[in-house]
Amino acid sequence: MMKVKRNTLLLIACFVWGIAGFNILRIGVMAYPAYYSILNFLLSILVFAVFQKFVFGKLVKKHTARINSYQEERHFFLKFFDKKAFIIMAVMMTGGIALRASELAPERFIAVFYTGLGASLLLAGLLFGCNYGKAVLAHDSAQNKMKNKGE
Repeated sequence: MMKVKRNTLLLIACFVWGIAGFNILRIGVMAYPAYYSILNFLLSILVFAVFQKFVFGKLVKKHTARINSYQEERHFFLKFFDKKAFIIMAVMMTGGIALRASELAPERFIAVFYTGLGASLLLAGLLFGCNYGKAVLAHDSAQNKMKNKGE
């Protein structure tokens, strides 16, 4: 079975959300040049803030706590998320692809919304990366303390 160390699950989450965020942000930024305005910029910031506060910020905390609570050291690599998170990811991807393919959303919406959403997703990935770094440092610190006690 493809098992990884518990802390590696945080690194996998970092890469998955970081890559998704980068790609969505890229789509938004590429559509933005024709729609530069203070209002659109403020709307993108609003989208970012709403998703960060109510969705991705909570998601990062929840999954980091869940992963850190695992007692066993090694886990199947897809356990970086639970079923609900995978469903959310699948719905978002399907909805985003369908929205763009249908051309129902105006390009201005794609520019403003995708820029805010992508930045929030990218930040979630970076936060998972920070949590991975903290977990590795905590693990190393605990290992050093145990090693020093044995000497």
